[in-house]
Amino acid sequence: MPCAFNFPTSPHLPRKKKRKKRTVSSSKEVQREGYEEDEDEAEEGFKLKDSACFQNHIIQPLGNLLLVDPSANIRNPGLGSLKILPDELLLDILGLVGGCELGILSSVSKSLYVFSAHEPLWRNLVLDELKAEFLFAGSWRYTYISTLYPHFFSPAAAPSGIRIRNFYSDYLFQSWLCANMEMKDEWLQRDNIERRRGLSVEEFVNFFEEINKPVLLEGCLDHWPAMENWSKEGLIRICKDVKFSVGPLEMTVEKYFAYAAIVKEERPLYLFDPRFAEKIPELSSNYEVPVYFREDLFSVLGKERPDYRWIIIGPAGSGSSFHVDPNSTSAWNAVIKGSKKWVMFPPEVVPPGVHPSPDGAEVASPVSIMEWFMNFYGACRNWKKRPIECVCKAGEVVFVPHGWWHLVINLEDSIAITQNYVSRRNLLQVLDFLKRPNARELVSGTEDRVNLHDKFRAAIEAALPGTVDQLAAKELEKMAQKKKLSFWESASDAISGGFRFSF
Repeated sequence: MPCAFNFPTSPHLPRKKKRKKRTVSSSKEVQREGYEEDEDEAEEGFKLKDSACFQNHIIQPLGNLLLVDPSANIRNPGLGSLKILPDELLLDILGLVGGCELGILSSVSKSLYVFSAHEPLWRNLVLDELKAEFLFAGSWRYTYISTLYPHFFSPAAAPSGIRIRNFYSDYLFQSWLCANMEMKDEWLQRDNIERRRGLSVEEFVNFFEEINKPVLLEGCLDHWPAMENWSKEGLIRICKDVKFSVGPLEMTVEKYFAYAAIVKEERPLYLFDPRFAEKIPELSSNYEVPVYFREDLFSVLGKERPDYRWIIIGPAGSGSSFHVDPNSTSAWNAVIKGSKKWVMFPPEVVPPGVHPSPDGAEVASPVSIMEWFMNFYGACRNWKKRPIECVCKAGEVVFVPHGWWHLVINLEDSIAITQNYVSRRNLLQVLDFLKRPNARELVSGTEDRVNLHDKFRAAIEAALPGTVDQLAAKELEKMAQKKKLSFWESASDAISGGFRFSF
């Protein structure tokens, strides 16, 4: 059966009526659409990137239907019996079919054309079928078709444009918006992390690591060769044809940089490789662990230690949604090129919009980082325990204490390196984590998840005899002091100076 693909030749922007509130606010969009907007409205809306891709089928949020006749929405007539399905479920069903089937469906109606052109569907097809054997062509749909069906791009086969208007969908609109919007100023202004330069190791341990508190360290990377060598051109020269982990793929850095330079999507692929030093030893000689993090007790396991260091490369908008670092480890993250926005919550505060399972094995969170900022960042404004936030720039290092929830988004094309480590300050927590009944689901970065606790405990005892028992005794002493203090705090009446008894 022949495949059917339709390609619009040029985008057409629908002209919208003037209204008091808009879902998207952009000076560029206002200029194109030809209507005015006051300053208050501009502050409430979202600014689109200069490179924003205005789709041929401009999808509008459902709220805009309040301004027109609800029957104007072309979604339902074009779906027939499928109109009763929510957009997300319909896309899940379309995710079960192949590229040819999506092409045929796109020819059935304008409504199905919109759903069949949804970029994440084509991204999954490319990653599943083409693996890394593709050159990104600006969109996942074009990439898939140009690779497998190049004749559709010949001048003789150039299709006519398809103009689609009056399609309303919150789900599809938000996906497009998250891929094309700029970070709002209010999301970047808050910077309440403690910043330190020239800190001694003893000060770091006492004031930050011991009390499990984040800190941004300045001046730690001044002598790293990576600061000069790890440019795009430099990494391409150093790494050559060696492939690195990019999501589910293995890809050369040259091919990844080519993708990252033009991609415009809600969740860009992230180069995140734990074996970079073994693949290219020169990379490991281009940096050194900052002096604050050199007590790395997992090193006693030698080659059996879990994954612990990664080179990280990504375009603006890429990053990591809320998570807690694996195996109860602490971490440091050093930015070599670019900048990153950090949002961190202490272990006892689950971020809004994030829902971990009772055993901690799974975490449900918004689809993308931008979606979290759009829908949940404002919820933190009135919390007593506000998140720790900062923008970490090139040459700076963020210390992430064990157990802290954190989200990171690249504000520009960025290159970084990060390591997870175990010190005496979190050794007991790591051992406790590795010993949990569901360790098989929780432990990560190693093939032997069940026996890692016993191996690590034995290796620590062999390398540092008595350390675990000493730390355990010290912890019991701290707990006893806290209980004693708690009793006198409850018994003493600070206001009257007398005593009170509670039964």
